[in-house]
Amino acid sequence: MRMTRHGFALVAGAAVLALSGCGSDGGTDDKVPATATGSLEHLAAEVKCKPDIQTDADEIRQAICKNADGKFILATFATDRGQREWLNGAKDYGGHYLVGAKWVAVGETKVVTALRGRLGGTVEEGTDHGGSDHGATHSGHDG
Repeated sequence: MRMTRHGFALVAGAAVLALSGCGSDGGTDDKVPATATGSLEHLAAEVKCKPDIQTDADEIRQAICKNADGKFILATFATDRGQREWLNGAKDYGGHYLVGAKWVAVGETKVVTALRGRLGGTVEEGTDHGGSDHGATHSGHDG
């Protein structure tokens, strides 16, 4: 199955809308491991979740995961460029993203913070351009 750029945006938007929440617990950078690598199944095993595969395409594999920290989306990508294009489209919907080497985890702040303690990576936040007040709490909002 080949997914178009538009398809990436739709999948990303659906993932963010299904899982996004607001708020911040002021997570710190203490004890962040080296960024994990590997297949979707390997990454899921690292965070003790059984992945429910939603998309299984050449360019992207995406699953819904749930563990003791909460529910999140885990996606792996064939290329760095594909990952960045997906992120650029997804971030328009708001949300919290843990970004690693050809993988992304999407969930609420507390879940992303907990996952970072096991998978490493960097946290990125989307910008919510909707009419709700919670979008204004996200850093980096241009406007």
